[in-house]
Amino acid sequence: MVVWAVAQRNGGTQNNGAADLVKARAQLLDGAGTRNPRLDPESLREALVDLFELWLTGKGNELGITADSGLSVVAVGGLGRREMLPYSDLDLVLLHDDVDPKVVSEVADQLWYPLWDAHIKLDHSVRTVPQALRVAADDMIAALGLLEARHIVGDEDLSNLLIGGVRREWRTGIRSRFDDLIDRTTARWQRSGEIAHRAEPDLKNGRGGLRDIQLLDALSIAQLTDAMPGLGPEVPGGGLKQAHRRLLDVRTELHRVAGRARDQLRAQDADEIGAALRIGDRFDLARTLTDSARTVSYSCDVGLRTAANALPRRGLARLRRMPVRRPLDEGVVEHSGEVVLARDARPQRDPGLILRVAAASAQTGLPMSATTLNRLSEDAPELREPWPKDALNDLLVLLGAGRGSIDAVEALDRTGLWGRLFPEWGAVRDLPPRDALHTWTVDRHLMETVSFASGLSTRVARPDLLALGALLHDIGKGRTGDHSIVGAELATHIGRRLGLWPSDVRTLSAIVRHHLLLPDTATRRDLDDPATVQNVADALGGDVGLLELLHALAEADSMATGPGVWGDWKASLIGELVRRCRLVMAGEPLPQPEPIDPELSDKAAAGGVHVSLAPGDGKHTFVVTVIAPDEPGLLSDAAGVLALHALRVLSASLGSAGDSAINTFVVMPKFGDPPDAGLLRQELIRATTGALDLPAVLAKREAEAVGTGPGRYARAAPRLIWSPVSTPGQVILELRADDRIGLLSRLAGAFAATGANVRWAKVVTMGSAVVDAFCLDLGDSDSPALRDRIEKAVLDVVPRPAPTPPPTATDGTA
Repeated sequence: MVVWAVAQRNGGTQNNGAADLVKARAQLLDGAGTRNPRLDPESLREALVDLFELWLTGKGNELGITADSGLSVVAVGGLGRREMLPYSDLDLVLLHDDVDPKVVSEVADQLWYPLWDAHIKLDHSVRTVPQALRVAADDMIAALGLLEARHIVGDEDLSNLLIGGVRREWRTGIRSRFDDLIDRTTARWQRSGEIAHRAEPDLKNGRGGLRDIQLLDALSIAQLTDAMPGLGPEVPGGGLKQAHRRLLDVRTELHRVAGRARDQLRAQDADEIGAALRIGDRFDLARTLTDSARTVSYSCDVGLRTAANALPRRGLARLRRMPVRRPLDEGVVEHSGEVVLARDARPQRDPGLILRVAAASAQTGLPMSATTLNRLSEDAPELREPWPKDALNDLLVLLGAGRGSIDAVEALDRTGLWGRLFPEWGAVRDLPPRDALHTWTVDRHLMETVSFASGLSTRVARPDLLALGALLHDIGKGRTGDHSIVGAELATHIGRRLGLWPSDVRTLSAIVRHHLLLPDTATRRDLDDPATVQNVADALGGDVGLLELLHALAEADSMATGPGVWGDWKASLIGELVRRCRLVMAGEPLPQPEPIDPELSDKAAAGGVHVSLAPGDGKHTFVVTVIAPDEPGLLSDAAGVLALHALRVLSASLGSAGDSAINTFVVMPKFGDPPDAGLLRQELIRATTGALDLPAVLAKREAEAVGTGPGRYARAAPRLIWSPVSTPGQVILELRADDRIGLLSRLAGAFAATGANVRWAKVVTMGSAVVDAFCLDLGDSDSPALRDRIEKAVLDVVPRPAPTPPPTATDGTA
């Protein structure tokens, strides 16, 4: 109705060239008052579509472009999609069928020239249907444009012949064009960057922008994926459809504010656009755009993976057998390059399945299937509070996976699952930074910090608390008050929900409360003033472990902030502050052996090989006790047998009584139920007698489980710490490293090979990290050379970071 009224006030739409069209558009854009109110962006786009269709229909009828004329006008681009923006180009195709070329030329001139004279940007072509189909077959850009073609005026059968032909050839030829489509898309992303993390994003071409939604439409037309894939019932921001509308609304207002076509949102226009859309200021607008762009980006990733798996196979590829489902964890398998649920998985009865799926994805670098995430969103129940120990352990595995944790958490967050696990995340989700030093939104910064912290895990005795502290250190932002104080309170609630010990909850809260203490003090205070160091020591209550955690977090936090924030100057200042604080704090206690149950001592005194298995504290944990003659290699064999049966050692206490060793392991089966204790005993006897080649079997299992993925390498370099004890000839060796299949068995073998006798040990696995203390009896042969051999033997069996690739040759230019 608005379009008709505007057109009538301008005296019609076809008797005054296209000047009336421009005037009508101007009135739509400048509407004010009750007679011609200002239109919201969606109504404005609809009005502009109606206006241009009205003009083209009238002009077409005037020029004889009718149903039986053999001529038709087809719109592509914004008008074809019904997304006409104020200053969008007008993309038109004049189709003809056996019409005199002179007539076609005259009609084209009379259709194009009025638009040119009115300074309307026009992209035009004149084709027969076969010509248009050939162009679409040879030119990817033209093909993508013609997929959006829509009949406007004239011979509708002719238009449908083109539209149907283009879509049919697109579907049949997608297999040969898919790689080119991916290459073009990747190149566009590299040129334009990510909308979610750009100060002045390209709303059309950037990653997560409108071009990506058109890409999804093209894949849908090829019948390879849904144009609007579902993201689950709890998806933040309203899903892909809402993200699409918001991007269009911002781009519409950008045109209106700029007075011309523009794709890049400039910082100086953000406040005005935010106010016009009733979103708020530029920070509120940035948050809205980030949410929308991340939703589009995730949907595009899902769409491209789905399309790649759905591509029709030809030739020998059609004869290949179905992809193998490789087990990854309980209820979790790999299938067709994605992490999916096992056939017997029961999400309704397994609330921890969400974290196991995410941890498997982060460790392997494989994406989680969208279908799997949707099923978890719909079926998985809430985790009870406090969380079960296995759920907390899976969270730590997820957080310790390095860069893989970022993509895994992003997928959980886009589908509403991360917010279910951490409701506090909503306040920082898509929250833009308030200063120019920060590259990322607050939620992404937290995950970047987690990723960097995983590379520093061997520098601390509690890598689990470092990972959780990195995840939560800025959780108080987006709320009223000092974010460190607010965050510390939230961390206390979260720590209790996760099931941490009360002392660990206090430490986690202190990490969040004081995460800025070291960098602020080191860069703003006089380190030569004794009061400066004493104030820090007092604030931390003299806790050396907390100091160690804050030191590592300060580095990870700075590295995750942006380029140049962490450097030699800042590192040296904080390092010196930490060194001086250590001097005024009490030393850390050395590890001590666990006391041995008298009942186990009596059984050991009777001799023989005994293996028992009993339920542990957690639902999926068990306690395995091994009593056997204390001979070299026993620990290696016992730990190897456990690894062979997919029993992951969470902790171990190793001791002896008389001539027998008493080794107690807390284990968790990776799949199903644990084996019978009698079977474990038989396998242990086979291993100790040499009938079972444990190293070879474990190497094969590890190769099958890890393959060539990121799990082959550690995130952090292993660290060895030697400490003396009062007993002559004995020392404590503490190992901090990433875990691997059969690590304890390999370590025990390394000690045995060097002649070091393990008197007792305390082994703890925290997520994907281990902190193991071994009391080694070196006897009279203790020497630097022996310790070097032991260190080399240990480092040969623990995971190491990936080797740094050699620098590539350059031409010497910057």
